[in-house]
Amino acid sequence: MTRNDFISEMNHQLKLVRTEYGFTQDVMAKTLGISKKTLVEIEKGRGTLGWTGAVALCTIFGASQVLAGALGGEATDMILALAFEDAKPDYPKTMGGKVWWTHVEEYRGYKIQQNIISGHYRALNQEDERVYSSFDLETVKAHLEQLNPA
Repeated sequence: MTRNDFISEMNHQLKLVRTEYGFTQDVMAKTLGISKKTLVEIEKGRGTLGWTGAVALCTIFGASQVLAGALGGEATDMILALAFEDAKPDYPKTMGGKVWWTHVEEYRGYKIQQNIISGHYRALNQEDERVYSSFDLETVKAHLEQLNPA
């Protein structure tokens, strides 16, 4: 998934999230910090939330079941994978991937997991702390090789 794919998916989910929360277009627009006209255009498929708006939607409505179903759980991991493709952030501890993750392999002392919906990968250390996320498995392995050379 690319940033553009993510934005497109959030554009498609916007009306469903609004309906899930029982918001009018006016309330949803105000909540996201956009005009009602912009919201209407997005819902009709003629506008876009853009990166910032898509991230805002996922952040503000982080408890949304609609978004969880579309993204395979909480959006934070996917947003981090997209936002930090070329950076090395310090990630918070995870719950170990009990719901939305499948075990891919153990690699150099780390667990590599893949999200069952979005398909992105993450590497966890022995304490289940995320050390890296990416949509490319080989990129994850290359990062782990840098962290733990053979």
